[in-house]
Amino acid sequence: MEDLCTVSGLDPLWDWNLTWYTSQPDLTQCFQHTVLVWSPCVYLWTCSPLYLLYLQLRPHRGFIPLSKLCCSKTVRPSADAEPGTRTQRTLVLAVVIIQVERMKGCRSSVLLFLFWTLLVLCSLVPLKVDIEQIIYQVSTQLRNYSTVSVWFVGSGLLLLLGFMRDKNAEMWKGFLFASLLFLLSCLQSVLHHQYMFHCFTVGMRLKTAVMGLVYRKCLLISSAARQQCTLGEIINLVSADTQKLMDFVVYFNCIWVTPIEITLCFYFLWQLLGPPALAGIAAVVLIFPLNGFIAKVRSRLQEVQMNFMDGRIKLMNEILSGVKILKFYAWEEAFLRRVGVLRDGELHALKKSQILYSVSLASFNSSSFLVSLTPSLFGVYVLTDERNVLDAQKIFVSVALINILKTPLSQLPFAMSTTMQAIVSLRRLVKFLHQDELKPDNVERLPHSTDGDCVVIEGGSFSWTSDGLPCLQGINMKVKTGLLVAVVGNVGSGKSSLLSAMLGEMERRSGFVSIKGSVAYIPQQAWIQNASLKDNILFGGERKESWYHRVLEACALLQDLDILPAGDSTEIGEKGLNLSGGQKQRVSLARAVYRKSDVYLLDDPLSAVDAHVGQHIFERVIGPRGLLKDKTRVLVTHGLSFLSKADLVLVMEQGQISEMGSYMELMDRKGAFAKFIHTFNGNQRRESSTPRDKSKTVNLTAMLAHCLCVCMSSSCDMSSASVQVMKAVNQDLDTEDAGKLTEADKAHTGRVKLQMYREYFRTVGLTFIMTIIFLCAFQQAASLAYNYWLSLWADEQPINGTQSDHELKLSVFAALGFTQGMAMFGTTLAIALGGIVASHHLHAGLLLSVLHSPMSFFEVTPSGNLLNRFSKEIDAIDCMIPDGLKMMLGYLFKLLEVCIILLLATPFTALVLLPLTCVYIFIQSFYVASSCQLRRLEAVSRSPIYSHFNETMQGTNVIRAFGEQRRFVLQADRRIDNNQEAYFPRFVATRWLAVNLEFLGNLLVLAAAILSVRGRNELTPGIVGLAVSHSLQVTGILSWIVRSWTDVENNIVSVERVKEYDNTPKEAVWTLEGSLLPAAWPTSGNIQFEDYGLQYRKGLDWALNNISIDIQDREKVGIVGRTGAGKSSLALGIFRILEAAKGQISIDGINIAQIGLHDLRSRITIIPQDPVLFSGSLRMNLDPFDTCSDEDLWKALELAHLSSFVLALPQKLNHQCCEGGENLSLGQRQLLCLARALLRKTRILVLDEATAAVDLKTDQLIQSTIRAQFDDCTVLTIAHRLNTIMDYTRIIVMDHGTIAEMDSPSQLIRLQGKFYQMCLEAGLV
Repeated sequence: MEDLCTVSGLDPLWDWNLTWYTSQPDLTQCFQHTVLVWSPCVYLWTCSPLYLLYLQLRPHRGFIPLSKLCCSKTVRPSADAEPGTRTQRTLVLAVVIIQVERMKGCRSSVLLFLFWTLLVLCSLVPLKVDIEQIIYQVSTQLRNYSTVSVWFVGSGLLLLLGFMRDKNAEMWKGFLFASLLFLLSCLQSVLHHQYMFHCFTVGMRLKTAVMGLVYRKCLLISSAARQQCTLGEIINLVSADTQKLMDFVVYFNCIWVTPIEITLCFYFLWQLLGPPALAGIAAVVLIFPLNGFIAKVRSRLQEVQMNFMDGRIKLMNEILSGVKILKFYAWEEAFLRRVGVLRDGELHALKKSQILYSVSLASFNSSSFLVSLTPSLFGVYVLTDERNVLDAQKIFVSVALINILKTPLSQLPFAMSTTMQAIVSLRRLVKFLHQDELKPDNVERLPHSTDGDCVVIEGGSFSWTSDGLPCLQGINMKVKTGLLVAVVGNVGSGKSSLLSAMLGEMERRSGFVSIKGSVAYIPQQAWIQNASLKDNILFGGERKESWYHRVLEACALLQDLDILPAGDSTEIGEKGLNLSGGQKQRVSLARAVYRKSDVYLLDDPLSAVDAHVGQHIFERVIGPRGLLKDKTRVLVTHGLSFLSKADLVLVMEQGQISEMGSYMELMDRKGAFAKFIHTFNGNQRRESSTPRDKSKTVNLTAMLAHCLCVCMSSSCDMSSASVQVMKAVNQDLDTEDAGKLTEADKAHTGRVKLQMYREYFRTVGLTFIMTIIFLCAFQQAASLAYNYWLSLWADEQPINGTQSDHELKLSVFAALGFTQGMAMFGTTLAIALGGIVASHHLHAGLLLSVLHSPMSFFEVTPSGNLLNRFSKEIDAIDCMIPDGLKMMLGYLFKLLEVCIILLLATPFTALVLLPLTCVYIFIQSFYVASSCQLRRLEAVSRSPIYSHFNETMQGTNVIRAFGEQRRFVLQADRRIDNNQEAYFPRFVATRWLAVNLEFLGNLLVLAAAILSVRGRNELTPGIVGLAVSHSLQVTGILSWIVRSWTDVENNIVSVERVKEYDNTPKEAVWTLEGSLLPAAWPTSGNIQFEDYGLQYRKGLDWALNNISIDIQDREKVGIVGRTGAGKSSLALGIFRILEAAKGQISIDGINIAQIGLHDLRSRITIIPQDPVLFSGSLRMNLDPFDTCSDEDLWKALELAHLSSFVLALPQKLNHQCCEGGENLSLGQRQLLCLARALLRKTRILVLDEATAAVDLKTDQLIQSTIRAQFDDCTVLTIAHRLNTIMDYTRIIVMDHGTIAEMDSPSQLIRLQGKFYQMCLEAGLV
């Protein structure tokens, strides 16, 4: 290069006298005409081939047209350049790249942006020369200083302090060094936030991918694995664990970058101080083993905490699913205690973890003090040699480097913490993903054919787990295409398991299973989606109007459409909560029929419907002349009347097929089946000349003779109530919103109200708050003191080349540093403990608010909304808010310290500080409003994800049977994407804010440096070093303040969402203080309705009006009516699920409105149509308050005919039930509900078709139990099966909320009124 310059006749390439040792610096002509001209050209020509290859390989995104004016502007610069030069050829290349980008649909280019930027920067020096030739008196110093290493910030401070010490140095050099500090700080900010942006992007993609992976696994896991992986655990995986993996991506690089930064830092310290710099390494080395041990212990504690959290979320999901049972049985307090135990265990583990975390934070934040101020660094330096003098340059450059070291060391505990949490989360994810999946070869799927055997099982042996005992053995069956197969047997004999084996839901231990064609499955408990009735039936299929109408008519749904507010567009609540049991089963059946599958597996779908409706469905759908007459049908049933019409009857007994053949063949064999049929037919003829469905009559007749029994086909589901509520709401809605039931999670607008902060800090407590503020101030005062002490040491002039009193100086430093470390430990610990206290109170308040809410609240609030608050929002309150407060308070006080130092050193900094503060506050406030709204939108869009996961887990077997996995996966992906659409702009906005605010901080650095340069004659090097070294921290401080402030503000939204349900309507109090209710109330069971009226909302039509009835003790009264007549409302009024609008209900002379809800509900009993069990032991499900002895429990089980089953279990009464009692059959669950009623021993029993799921033999067995145990009770039945109430003393017929008829059954039939018409339709007269 020197030769080139010499040949060209120019000056040398570099001349220090011209460039550095002068008051007017400049670059040589050779440098300007070579390096500055060629650098942009070399950059573009080197990178363009790779960039053009990238454009060629990327997906085509369309063509971006250019106007003629734009094309001329693009070509003009290359034409203006000197022809034939490198610059012209490079500009032509730039134009070519622009055109290629437009053709590939690329609107912007980093390559060309950097090229134009570099070209402009390299043109600045020649431009300066041209300006100097025109304006002779102007002197400017324009330079291009480019670097990519933040470590030269320390070098910039070194040069600035050297300038301050050298009184003869030119003033421009001071301004140059100040500008250099500013430029390097800005470059550091840009690079750091680009890095953070990419980390968050990668983390977000990882989180999204893992959530999708978990959902896909949910659709694959086996039934046994589903019992181990509870919904609570899965919700935690997609909420807490995926978030921890994302945090790990952000902080992970700190783990490997930190050692590099530490090495570089000590290298520069070596350059500055020599070998004593190595002594500082010892302090750092000692910190790592301590924190490694802490991280290991915290990892174990987090596993414990997450296990408790899984259990809590699982229990909360069960509470929300079975909340109506909790209210009917007054069990809220028992489950409050259960949740409280799990929550206390969770917080106890969190408390231990936070104490260790406080130790870790204090040790890392004290590391800079340990490195610099104890005998490790400065101590070794001054004590090893008397001639080692600590002047301002050495002290504050060292402090600046140590402050740079402080950043990775302070981030390292966060990195170690997130890494530890990510490892735990990863283990949990791996455990879940390794769960057993359904084996595709369990069932061989063959193409459909019209001849041959459609369903074949040869030598089949099946179990629910791969290592468990077989539930089905020796199964051999062949079903020809188009046959109707009936499967009968006792409770627990394996009927439902046989259908599961055909679906491939069970482990095939031996044998062979094959099915030809597509399969449709109707489960015993209908699975209904939270969607419109139409979407539930279509189930992803295309609507064909004629077939759709035929299906609705055949499944007896047309009359229901007239009742629903928006017909088939009416929204159905979660689990079909606004439909009766019969309606749910008919919708489930319609879904299967509409699909036109080849094989239909029907698991007792007729048990939940009226007898005449069941007959209608059998004839129009299932039977020989129904819509499915040409399909292969396997029907599990307890209805004897259907067996004669079946082509094949299978009799199940103890997991085996005991008899198989046509109905007539089995009767001719005169085996157990034939005897059973003869026995019940004989009983039927003897008991009544009126035709009855004996499967229900035996049990209910006995019950009716001895108890007050409320038999509600729809009351427990509160279908009529829900429909009335929907009608009430729909009066205020547009037509397009009619039929809407659930309310989407709503997002508030604007900034978080100050009330939320007050609410949070109120729960923390004044003692904690005052302690935290005092310790923060004390810690920062200690930091200010030892920094000021350091500046005094730096200004001390050496005497004879040495300094004195080293021991005193080091002792003061050690005392101040130790004080600061202890104050930091106390601060972080106080914030953590205060956060735990607040979280405990907020969770308890949320739980109480939810459980005190009326049933109408749960009808319109999706469970995902509530689970979102109990999982993600509570997790944010547990961890995110305290962590954010720790950082925010620490850095706010640190910023205050920096401002004090700057104002003391250079008072004129206030002129810059004040406007910068105003701009800072403006930008921050502008940002926070947007950020909070995005946080709310992100939280709101998260609830549908949880609802979808919940719904999918409950209906996995149906989804798999219909082959709809792909559609549900796409729905889950869409919900997750909607959530990320709100999350992505939130962290992009955070990066925008951070870059802007750090630029303001860099301006403060520039102001402090320039004012120090201008006042160098008045300021000592020690004060300048103190001011500038602290101002250099402003950028990092502002960055962390932004981050922590944003985190706190965003996560306070969680407090807002948790407190949101405080203001929703609540039920009456559970227990009235000072109540004089007799302990044995009710003693007789007398019920009086006195001019009773009920409205679902004020201003609406009466649901019940002018109801006046006097029911005597032990009287048998049946209440009947069409759907919506008010019979369910009557039952809801007795339990005060709905409060009276006028009149009153009295039980034994006491107005039930004047006693507590628990006082009322605990004294009467209901056995629901849908048996609900909770996860836990059998003992807990029978007696959650633990008030009954084992003897009482065993007696109740014996009377419910479950004692032999429970005795056979390994853990007997401690046998653990799965979520919803899925490891028990439906009949066994129903018998457990009967055992509950026997234990409660109340005078009033509310029965809702409690034996719908038991076989005839079991039904007959419990008859004597009911007669003996409820002999002294009164009877009231709200029935939809009229044959169950034909021997009652009185019948009340409800119509439009009033009593239409009331008399004995025989008298009402003679009157030939409404009751007669109903009996006529049911075939009873």
